[in-house]
Amino acid sequence: MDNHEIENTNNMTPLAAIVEAFEEMAEIVKDSKAELRLKAFSDACALVSVLFDSLGIAFKFAEIEYCAKVRGLVEASKKYAALQNVIEVDVKNDTVKSPGSLSRNLRRVRQGLDLIRALFQQFLSTYDCSLREAASTAYSQTCAPYHSWAVRAAVAAGMYALPSRDHLLLKLNETDQSAEKRMRRYMKASLSVIQYIDRLYTSRNISLDW
Repeated sequence: MDNHEIENTNNMTPLAAIVEAFEEMAEIVKDSKAELRLKAFSDACALVSVLFDSLGIAFKFAEIEYCAKVRGLVEASKKYAALQNVIEVDVKNDTVKSPGSLSRNLRRVRQGLDLIRALFQQFLSTYDCSLREAASTAYSQTCAPYHSWAVRAAVAAGMYALPSRDHLLLKLNETDQSAEKRMRRYMKASLSVIQYIDRLYTSRNISLDW
């Protein structure tokens, strides 16, 4: 794992567990012919839900949607082995973009992962950056283009209820130093996974503008 010290699972913080799971997946998708197992992916994504919970009411909409979509993928992993299998089935049935389809669920989970990645990126851009500023920018870059005006307005109002930077670190049981290290590792690993998911769509001539 790139010389990162393997952490004792009994003492692992939520963020550390997430990082480890995503680095394992990032290592797998380095091979262009590799298949990412749906169970491993959905289990890793389930760990991310704690991050949405830590952000409070501002991202409650994201937590509810994200967790529901992840549960759908967890259930699907009992039937389908790999991520590409769920897309192939929806392509065959012409249901890729249909509400409730597994391909649509995967797309929304991917956006949730990207939202956290962008949030971490903004959070670390400068120590003076407030969590509200970081979250607002991250949301506008990743999810806002796909949400209705009503959802965007609710998110904007909820941004004022976000915890402080220090309170977030406390809730995650991290210090400034440990959080920065792990956030950067998540950003790198999740980007590899996100790009892998995007290729599953684009290689089948499915656009990403939805």
